[in-house]
Amino acid sequence: MPVKAIRIHEDGGPDVLRYEEAPDPVPGEGQVLIALRAASLNHLDVWIRQGLPSVPKPRILGADGAGVVVSGDGHAPGARVVINPGIDHGNGKITVIGEHRDGTHAELIAVPREQVYAIPDDMDFESAAAFPLVFETAYRMLATKAGLREEEWLLAWGIGSGVSTACLAIAKSLGARVIVTSSSDEKLEHARELGADATLNHDSDDVVTTVKELTGGGAHVVVDHVGEATWQRSLAAARADGRVCVCGATSGPNPPAQLHRIWWKQLTIFGSTMGTRRDFEAVYDLVVSGQAVPVIDHVFPLADAAAAHARLEAGEQLGKIVLRIPD
Repeated sequence: MPVKAIRIHEDGGPDVLRYEEAPDPVPGEGQVLIALRAASLNHLDVWIRQGLPSVPKPRILGADGAGVVVSGDGHAPGARVVINPGIDHGNGKITVIGEHRDGTHAELIAVPREQVYAIPDDMDFESAAAFPLVFETAYRMLATKAGLREEEWLLAWGIGSGVSTACLAIAKSLGARVIVTSSSDEKLEHARELGADATLNHDSDDVVTTVKELTGGGAHVVVDHVGEATWQRSLAAARADGRVCVCGATSGPNPPAQLHRIWWKQLTIFGSTMGTRRDFEAVYDLVVSGQAVPVIDHVFPLADAAAAHARLEAGEQLGKIVLRIPD
């Protein structure tokens, strides 16, 4: 029986998203069939919709999802579960649900059983769907690659994004101190409520000078997913021997290089995307134990995915935009 899903058949704006019937997924050997109850949006969904060339169409979007097991190996029917969106093939190869195969913006999905993790009864499906991709990405950057330590300073650009709110939550769970930026004073106030140690308006404040003053020389770790608009300031705000993590470039991928800052300050630059199974399981433990809490911006019905995309693309959110999927 066909299921309802959000699919794209062509590249374009939110108007190309179709809420329509799609073939009923049939689980293969070693797979689990899940009735999804919530899914979330990532910038990956926007890039695919706009024409990421590696993605054939039609395609059901969505990397993150949580729901109830219908059938399959290793998980009892009715079990409440969340999906790890990164399929780790070993040797550094990771494929992503919603990019390399149909995704979670649908009523049903079949995924390999090793991608499925139980969630506690006191965690709602929206919160479960809000954390996987961005928290896995953030954990890999901060803990696995940059080795962020207790009392070190982190600078995270653009606190409205899902990955920056994840960085804030994870960094605080590690005992680090966090400076976040935004052009919205309302978002900065919310960030302080979430535990940010300092907040800066990156349009009106002198971010580099203030970061150096607050930290006694510069941030130990900088997370930059913005690119052209922030890259020069990221390198300038990092202290000598600092670490700069890059997981995206929403303002453009070709910033002024500023290579001299890298060698004079002996900076380490980490490129990072997604994470291994070990990264996911580490951050899964932080989330289900309550040590790191996902931030939800807004919940839309699945059928209103176009409005959800428009909000994400406009940068209006603080935290994750979630789609609620009917029973």
